[in-house]
Amino acid sequence: MNLPIYDLIINNDEDNDAEVSFVALVDSPAIKKDFLAFSEQSELIKFAIQSESEHIITGALMIPQQLIYRNSEQFGEHYVKFSVETIKQIAIKFSKKGYQKNVNIMHEADMQVEGVTMFESFISDSKRGIKPMEAFKDLPDGTWFGSFYVENPKVWELVKSGEVKGFSVEGMFDYEAPQKQMSEDEKQLAELREILNSF
Repeated sequence: MNLPIYDLIINNDEDNDAEVSFVALVDSPAIKKDFLAFSEQSELIKFAIQSESEHIITGALMIPQQLIYRNSEQFGEHYVKFSVETIKQIAIKFSKKGYQKNVNIMHEADMQVEGVTMFESFISDSKRGIKPMEAFKDLPDGTWFGSFYVENPKVWELVKSGEVKGFSVEGMFDYEAPQKQMSEDEKQLAELREILNSF
């Protein structure tokens, strides 16, 4: 069975709710009913404790062209991905709207936490001389990175204990019509990637 691949996009209008509005600290993939939560990326790339003494965690928030499996009532089984340009638009809108303190645990609305702040945000771009940190050097241009200062002691304990392992963005997105169907070989490769990444 060939699966369609959809590009997800946002609207640059600040009054439009097509955007990334939260970053969650997660331990495993999660899907919410009213929005898409992309924790598969955190399964692929865990965040790292950049400074234990300064309580800083850092890692990739979004990776361009990464295929993410979805199964919804409206679209059935399919894959979604984000372009480099869309990720840039998302990062700009996120900052413009002041969402740097919008952090929760496990995509739970009642688990929004205080004392965790994104203080650093950049998109890797070799043409501009903006490289990923050494631990993430293999990620492609257009990857959105973030560093968070964690002054909440309970959240820091979750990080240190490994109960939360990665970042996962959440928000509302628009679907663009699929440009191609995924072949059976491509599907098997994507599934194999997911299995390998889980280790």
